[in-house]
Amino acid sequence: MSTLKAVRGTRDLLPPETDLWNRVEATARQVFARYNFGEIRTPVFEDTQLFARGVGEETDIVSKEMYTWEDRERFDARAMREAWLSRDPNFFNSRTNVRTTESTIDLIVQRPGVLFEKPVKVVELVNFRPTIRQQDIDDLRKIVHRYSPEDPAAQKIGFLVVPSQRNADLATKEHTSKDKVVVVPISGKFFQSSQSLTLRPENTAGVVRAYIEYKLGESGLLQKLFYIGPQFRRERPQKGRYRQFWQIGAEVIGPPSAGSESPVRDAEVLEMLATFLDELGITGWTLVLNSVGSANDRPRYIAALREALKDKAPKMCADCQRRAETNPLRVLDCKVPEDQPIIETLPRIADYLDEDSRAHFATVLAALDACGVKYEVNPRLVRGLDYYTRTAFEFTHGGLGAQNALLGGGRYDGLSEAIGGPKAPGIGFAIGLDRLILTLQAQEQQAVTLADAYIAPLGEAQNSAALELARELRRAGLRIELGDGSFRLKKSFETGDKLARKIVLLGEDELRSGILTVKDFASGEQTKVPREELASHLR
Repeated sequence: MSTLKAVRGTRDLLPPETDLWNRVEATARQVFARYNFGEIRTPVFEDTQLFARGVGEETDIVSKEMYTWEDRERFDARAMREAWLSRDPNFFNSRTNVRTTESTIDLIVQRPGVLFEKPVKVVELVNFRPTIRQQDIDDLRKIVHRYSPEDPAAQKIGFLVVPSQRNADLATKEHTSKDKVVVVPISGKFFQSSQSLTLRPENTAGVVRAYIEYKLGESGLLQKLFYIGPQFRRERPQKGRYRQFWQIGAEVIGPPSAGSESPVRDAEVLEMLATFLDELGITGWTLVLNSVGSANDRPRYIAALREALKDKAPKMCADCQRRAETNPLRVLDCKVPEDQPIIETLPRIADYLDEDSRAHFATVLAALDACGVKYEVNPRLVRGLDYYTRTAFEFTHGGLGAQNALLGGGRYDGLSEAIGGPKAPGIGFAIGLDRLILTLQAQEQQAVTLADAYIAPLGEAQNSAALELARELRRAGLRIELGDGSFRLKKSFETGDKLARKIVLLGEDELRSGILTVKDFASGEQTKVPREELASHLR
């Protein structure tokens, strides 16, 4: 039998690497809190239409990379309950000898096996109620036979299965094999149709969906929300890219009256990201940004781009040839080296911006200049999702190679309306945690997080006392690794050197005197420390 492994494109995160992940996440929470962001947690799967309408059906994400499935049709117990309660009580009682009360109906509707959902699944009754008589099954089949399985109306028939000799005691008594089964058909729409669901490939659409669903815009205030969690895309795994990957992201969204369209919001988000990267200790990052225009600018530019690609697209990669027809703007995002000279000859969106878009972008740049955030304008920069408008940006880092984007985002002024909500301009970003961690490791900032001390009991008789000391130090806020008295002293030192900054020796003499021996592995210094001063000495 082969050994089970993590699914391709996924991975386990183990210590000490998780220490670095926790540090990154903690830094994000600390920085975002200073900018008055609150955390939002959305479901990991959503209605497929959310991404089709929001992200764009012609994007690679929606057309090729999403994990999508059909959720089976669901039985609507509430509809069945209401249908039974609306029936003539005499009709009901004459067939079942059960009083029609709300408590009785609730029990019947909710009880698995008592409610027989579909006439074509008679065998399920056997699975639910193995003690039922064969004669009862035969009687049931005769009733079911009246309805053709091919008839769509048959799927709207609910069957109530109850014993004929039951009364108000139904709520406390169980079925027995001696009970006579009565099947009463009733028409109604008791099944909700199947729903297409998708594991979220990105989180902005889900956040905007929540903004709409919970009417957050009615407060009249900006909503500043951040999230940390997994996303899912079925793409080719490579360094720093996984099929389940983690993102830290944030969104600023609200009604126009709250200032959600202001270019100052764009600059504030970019300045916050610069602060976050600086506080993580990431050096050498570059902010690259561009304006991709408003909804009014885009059609003019796309028309010009489509015209320019008529002769040039056949010389480009297969993806660009397809995008030239379906979504020309995405051609600019091509990473194939051979296509770059052609892309450089294509029209630039900056030449198709209206005055409002030009002024908006100029104000963003001026605000960045004022707060000292350095940047580069790249007129070819676009983002991979259809909802972006005006400001689009990436933070890149040379330590990641050709795929050098650490994070990216932009403004999405029409996304809320695209998925059925009110006008709610916004701007946001997503940080790929996997790639960010690679950058930190490349800068050799991934040092093993060592415990403050390793408690080494000198003999098994001291194990309990060592555990007591470890508990005392841990409650003082220290990170402690506990050794074992069965280890020889040499092994304790070797193990402690791998796991902690210092080692604390605990033998009979130390217990008796209350003076503990502490050695610092880095300096080699060995000192005697009173037990009551140990916690402060180890900090």
